[in-house]
Amino acid sequence: MSKEFKTYSMDIAGKTLRVDIGRVAAQANGAAFMHYGDTTVLSTITASEKPRDGIDFFPLSVEYEEKMYAVGKIPGGFNKREGKASENAVLTSRVIDRPMRPLFPKDYRNDVTLNNLVTSVDPECRPELVAMLGSAIATAISDVPFCGPCAMTQVGMIDGEFIINPSQKQWDEGDLKLTVASTSTKVIMIEAGANEIPEDKMIEAIYKAHDVNLSIIEFINKMVEEVGKPKHDYVSCAIPEELFAAMKEIVTPAEMEVAVFTDEKQVREENIRQIREKFEEAFADNEEWLALIPEALYQYQKKTVRKMILKDRKRPDGRAINQIRPLAAEVDIIPRVHGSAMFTRGQTQICDIVTLAPLSEIQKIDGLDENVVSKRYMHHYNFPSYSVGETKVSRGPGRREIGHGALAERALLPVLPSVEEFPYAIRAVSETFESNGSTSMASTCASCMSLMAAGVPLKSMVAGISCGLVTGDTDDDYVVLTDIQGLEDFFGDMDFKVTGTYKGITAIQMDIKIHGLTRPIVEEAIARTREARLFIMDGVMSSAIPAPRTHVNEFAPKIVQIKIDPDKIGEVIGQRGKTINTIIEETGVKIDIDDDGNVSVCGVEQESMDKAMNMIKMIVEPLVVGDDYKGKVVKILDCGAIVSLAPNKDGLIHISKLSDKRVAKVEDVVNVGDDVVVKVIKIDERAGRISLSLKDVENK
Repeated sequence: MSKEFKTYSMDIAGKTLRVDIGRVAAQANGAAFMHYGDTTVLSTITASEKPRDGIDFFPLSVEYEEKMYAVGKIPGGFNKREGKASENAVLTSRVIDRPMRPLFPKDYRNDVTLNNLVTSVDPECRPELVAMLGSAIATAISDVPFCGPCAMTQVGMIDGEFIINPSQKQWDEGDLKLTVASTSTKVIMIEAGANEIPEDKMIEAIYKAHDVNLSIIEFINKMVEEVGKPKHDYVSCAIPEELFAAMKEIVTPAEMEVAVFTDEKQVREENIRQIREKFEEAFADNEEWLALIPEALYQYQKKTVRKMILKDRKRPDGRAINQIRPLAAEVDIIPRVHGSAMFTRGQTQICDIVTLAPLSEIQKIDGLDENVVSKRYMHHYNFPSYSVGETKVSRGPGRREIGHGALAERALLPVLPSVEEFPYAIRAVSETFESNGSTSMASTCASCMSLMAAGVPLKSMVAGISCGLVTGDTDDDYVVLTDIQGLEDFFGDMDFKVTGTYKGITAIQMDIKIHGLTRPIVEEAIARTREARLFIMDGVMSSAIPAPRTHVNEFAPKIVQIKIDPDKIGEVIGQRGKTINTIIEETGVKIDIDDDGNVSVCGVEQESMDKAMNMIKMIVEPLVVGDDYKGKVVKILDCGAIVSLAPNKDGLIHISKLSDKRVAKVEDVVNVGDDVVVKVIKIDERAGRISLSLKDVENK
């Protein structure tokens, strides 16, 4: 007997979204089987019965599982099953996590897992969006405490026109990749990649998505009313007010303000360490309170910093609300690499190193998006523990590092030259030397300068900056902060990162810790970041390197490119690669050929590259009777000498054509291995014979 379940549907952007509730995964706290076009995703939420002991954060895990069967593929490699999450899966999980995390109760410590299983992919309906909506719906109808519902919408743009929830092709080829999450009243998350879109156009797109979200939230509310479970009770992990009162008697708010009011991170940390010792000594006999001191001290600092900023308009390091920390920029700080630059903003310092390579070094991608099979530009970000004065074993990049690298990569993609203009694979690596807030934006600035130093002809300079926020009790009681440092990020309500050129925005990533932003806050943050990034580009970046260098670094590989008839590709490659391998062995270069007939020759010495290029031209271009060509003697016959003009293109110099004088022996004039210049005197296409002359060459 089939299981009874409820189905709900609505139209979004001309396509039907269908949600099955109660059809599958009944043992999860909440489950939504999502259908959008032929894309299907199972979204579930589960929560532990009890809080996890000994933690001071909400343990939320978000998973986005890409199954290759969803696009009719068997995974590559020997194992033939899906391995660790792809970069796209990690980034999608982060986009789901960021808007939803603030909507769970702040004192909730139960383990919660949001899982999204992609089972089918329709290229017209992106599975990432379906998973975002599925997570929101599964959580809203579950018994897990949640201050929702929320909804997510994506916006693309082609020829200046917005497209709601674009197809994968429109998403990949358009000028905008925008994701917006909202509650019923406010925007709670923004993520964007853009092709230098003006600020006013971006704001228009954000609120177009917000309007769509409001209609989706109405749809979710209907499901909650009919099938939603009552939210379960939980053990609150809030700090007792009695503890706060006792702490204020030991260290007054004025003393705490003095402790945190400094622009030196190390000084502040030492001040807080001494205060913590006072509390530990005072509450040594109260084990319950002693265990709560770390979280209570954190909240005491947070209240102090927020009060200073919101009420007194004072920042911990003494800056004005719209003031950027001291800036410094320099290039070429690392010898022998292809490009390097360092960007410093206060106590945040990034060194970026660029490597150029042949196009054969591009990153191959095996994922659910069949339109994206490779990446030519790769940006990687590293965050070692020494950058914040800590000791921790490095275990490779985590989700945060992957996310920061992807943000800086997205920021620079719109200004990169085309493959035809610059036929290189490009990798930029941002090493965090020191961190005190917004290293991803410093990475963008450092990467831009490093690329220009490497001779990559960027279309425009790109810079990035982050704005923070402290809010009061009402919507109009707030302060937007330009260039937040770590303390203002930890204790504030927003991290609004924007990158762009002089012309417009290239990327946005907005995270908040509250239940949304009003439109005036969004508009002010976008305006502030534009003002700040122009100041950074004009102030320090242009002084360090005003424009891309006109040539690549001496240690970088040199690449020349030609286009050949695609029908000739087989002749260049030869049977089992024999021809192309012969060219590579003789010249020491690397050769890449794509299906369109683009041939790239990569080497260090120009002479070797020219030789390889001439050999390729000799293969694909017809010989002209009467023209002179370089060749090598490969065989001696009684009647003459065989000369190789190019792989698989040999000709005969008859003994009578070796010299103006009588020649008794061929070896009297040429020997095997000699480099010669010969004239083509006859081509017999039918017989495949080429007749050459040595004596008729002019200027011998």
